Amino acid sequence: MTSLPLIAALQTCVGARHVLVEPTDIAPFMRDWRKRYVGQALAVVQPATTAEVAAVMRLCHAHRVAVVPQGGNTSLVGGAVPDTSGQQVLLSLRRLQHIRAIDRANLTMTVEAGCILQDVQIAAQDQGLLFPLSLASEGSCTLGGNLASNAGGTQVLRYGNARDLCLGLEVVTPSGEIWHGLSGLRKDNTGYALQQLYIGSEGTLGVITAAVLKLFPQPRTVMTALASCGDIKQLVTLLGLAQTQVGAALTGFEVMGALALDLVRKHCPQLPQPLPPSPWMVLIELSDADNDVHAHQRLEDLLGQALAEGVIADAAVAMSGAQSQAMWHLREAIPLAQALEGLNIKHDIAVPISAIPAFVAHTDAALHQLLSGVRLVTFGHLGDGNLHYNVQVPEGGDAASFLQAHEAAVNAVVYDAVQRFGGSISAEHGIGQLKREELAQRADPVGLGLMRTLKQALDPDNRMNPGRVIAASPGAA
Repeated sequence: MTSLPLIAALQTCVGARHVLVEPTDIAPFMRDWRKRYVGQALAVVQPATTAEVAAVMRLCHAHRVAVVPQGGNTSLVGGAVPDTSGQQVLLSLRRLQHIRAIDRANLTMTVEAGCILQDVQIAAQDQGLLFPLSLASEGSCTLGGNLASNAGGTQVLRYGNARDLCLGLEVVTPSGEIWHGLSGLRKDNTGYALQQLYIGSEGTLGVITAAVLKLFPQPRTVMTALASCGDIKQLVTLLGLAQTQVGAALTGFEVMGALALDLVRKHCPQLPQPLPPSPWMVLIELSDADNDVHAHQRLEDLLGQALAEGVIADAAVAMSGAQSQAMWHLREAIPLAQALEGLNIKHDIAVPISAIPAFVAHTDAALHQLLSGVRLVTFGHLGDGNLHYNVQVPEGGDAASFLQAHEAAVNAVVYDAVQRFGGSISAEHGIGQLKREELAQRADPVGLGLMRTLKQALDPDNRMNPGRVIAASPGAA
């Protein structure tokens, strides 16, 4: 059996204790974050250096075995677990945890792919600097996974996605070569921007082992407020007003629908909600290079004008760090509250901000017409056009049966509306295996063909995370 020589060679390469083959040892790596997919691997291999990653890739290439890279295993689209064949090697990058360098003058940090996002944030903070990528899973997700999925989060409005925060990469190719692309340059026009091919590719083109990240000065103060209003159109108006009033100081603009906060109230009653229930709530964050007094005044002026013009109905400003954290906890608790309520149909979509009110009105009506009593839990990053538009089973219904019977029809309604309003079926979670067929049906045919050409050029044997993002060729499994 060819697997035995490969496993022996892998053990020699990274050490026997770092090649897991027993079912109980590999089980934690086999189930995805949402517990939707369960795979089976030939082995879980845990290299500790880029050189070891390259050696593992050369061995798998020689034995013609597919490789599935995995970081923190927090993918929401089934992008980081193997298939059920038991013939793929899962490449865990968690041991690549070194922060190699922090260049204060250049405002960059060089980190390895297995570094936990929160640890990178803390390392920057210890130097009086800011790495602004912030996600609900930041205590367990890794930088390699963040880059492979082009993660978004709550600070995209000001700082951009993971793609915008990366200057250079170190990548191991499917055949085991190392591309040394760890440039800290902000201007470099010497050919193709190769790092952009790998960011967002979900491990289908190569293995990201290290990256050069952009850092920023820490803001001197951060102010947070909650505001309520009667419809989402007013929130779009408020966003425009905030951008005019405070400009780049606006670092967060998170929308929460009434049902989202109702679920938080039900399942997380310990979290205070400082404003009465309202059809829509928005969390506003302002970061200022000046001082608390100046930032507080700017926020008060913004909210005062919005109240005077009837854009918002009420507002509450956090007067301490604890109050600010409590407001953010409301927003961050929504996914947990949804999970406690039961299975639901998740959509991570983006539409132009100007089209969000029309999209929500159209899609809400279409889903209520399709399924009486369905509950629509809408929240997310309104400031960058990204909504988590989730569909909860009617009150008292059986969630598993509901999903089995209606998920395809619900997805069709939502994704048809996304296309109608010029949006994207995946804003920040990626494609993985969950949305691969949707992408095949809905992507521009020329664009899909170009993606297949890139995949064929960089991974001609389809050994890198096969079956994720796109099929190797039309009709392939």
